[in-house]
Amino acid sequence: MRATVDKTGFSTRAIHHGYDPQSHGGALVPPVYQTATYAFESVEYGAACFAGEQAGHFYSRVSNPTLALLEQRMASLEGGEAGLALASGMGAITSTLWTLLRPGDELIVGDTLYGCTFAFLHHGIGEFGVKVKHVDLNDPAALEAAITSNTRMIYFETPANPNMHLVDIAAVVGVARQHELLVVIDNTYCTPYLQRPLELGADLVVHSATKYLSGHGDITAGLVVGRKALIDRIRLEGLKDMTGAVLSPHDASLLMRGMKTLALRMERHCSNALRVAQFLERHPQVELIHYPGLPSFAQFGLAQRQMRLPGGMIAFELKGGIQAGRRFMNALQLFSRAVSLGDAESLAQHPASMTHSSYTPEERAQHGISEGVVRLSVGLEDVDDLLADLGQALGSRVHVE
Repeated sequence: MRATVDKTGFSTRAIHHGYDPQSHGGALVPPVYQTATYAFESVEYGAACFAGEQAGHFYSRVSNPTLALLEQRMASLEGGEAGLALASGMGAITSTLWTLLRPGDELIVGDTLYGCTFAFLHHGIGEFGVKVKHVDLNDPAALEAAITSNTRMIYFETPANPNMHLVDIAAVVGVARQHELLVVIDNTYCTPYLQRPLELGADLVVHSATKYLSGHGDITAGLVVGRKALIDRIRLEGLKDMTGAVLSPHDASLLMRGMKTLALRMERHCSNALRVAQFLERHPQVELIHYPGLPSFAQFGLAQRQMRLPGGMIAFELKGGIQAGRRFMNALQLFSRAVSLGDAESLAQHPASMTHSSYTPEERAQHGISEGVVRLSVGLEDVDDLLADLGQALGSRVHVE
C-alpha cells in the first residue's frame, strides 16, 4: 500500500514528486495540458489504449497529463499506490461508492457525516438498494453486531464534520480485516500532513481538495487515493461512466500550486486554532468546545495517537444556544460568514442551517449535531487579530497572552 520509490520529505514531495523540468523544455512549473482528446500514432495504438493494453491518454474524461501528475503526487503524500483526481469532494465520494457497492449490499458509516454525504447515502445510493447503517464506530461490540454477510464497506470521517468526533482508525481496520470489509475514510479535515489513514490500514481515502489541499478557496476538486486496483475501477466505472466528475487541467494546476505550501499552511492553521480554542475554552459565554488539541477534549488521547497536529477546525456552543450563536456570528468582522473550510481566510458557519441542513432536526439530534453549534475554520491571519474579533463578537475584552 505504501509508496516506496520517493523517500524524500513531505514538503519536498509536495513540490517535486513526479516531475522533471528537463523533460518539459526546462519549465520549472508543470505545464497545463488544456486538451480534451489525444492523437494516436496509429489505429492499433489507439485501440490498445481503449482496451487497457497500452498505457496512454486517449480522452480527458479518463486521464490527462496534468491530472496524472497531481494524482501521483497525492498518492505519494498519502502513502498509497495510486490516486484519482475528480471535480469535487462529492464527486470523489459518489464515484467511489457507486463503483464499489451494489444493490443488496450493506454500508456501515459513522454516526456523524457531512450533510451532502448524508444526503447522498440516504436519498441517493440508499434508494438504489444499498442499506446504510449508522454505528458508533468506537464501540467494538456495536460494530460487530452491525456486520452481516451483506456488509461490504465501512465509511467514516475523522474528525467528523462538524462535531469533531474522532474514530480510532486502527481499531476499526482491525475489525474490518476479520470480515474482509473495505475501509474508506474522508481525510479532508486533516490532509495527509496531519493524518495518513492508509498507513493505519485503510483501503481508500477521499478528500474534498477544495479545502486545505488547495488552500485558497478558488477551485473545487476531489481526490481518492489507495490501492491501484481499486483506483483503476473507480476511474473506469465511477468517474468515466457514472458521474463524469472530471477535474479540469487548469484547476489541477492550481491545486498542485496550493499543495506546495500545504505543510507550512497546516502548521499555521493548527497553531492559530489552538490559540483560538484556548481563548474560547476560557470565555464565560462558551458552554461547550470541541477541539482535538485541548486536554479537555474527550478523545484527546486518540488525537495524540493518530493525528500529527489537532487541525484548524473548531466546534463550540454558546450559553443561550442558537440565538446566542447567531448574534455572535452576525457580530464577527474579520471572520467571514461562509461555508467551506481550509482557506487562508477564517470562516464561521452554522451547520444546522447551512452545511447540515439536509438532516432533519430529529436526525441532527440523533447524529450528534447540536442546533446551536458554531463551526470555525481558523485561517492564516495574525492570531491576535482573530482573538480580538472573537472577543468583540462575544461582547467582552479579549485577553491576549
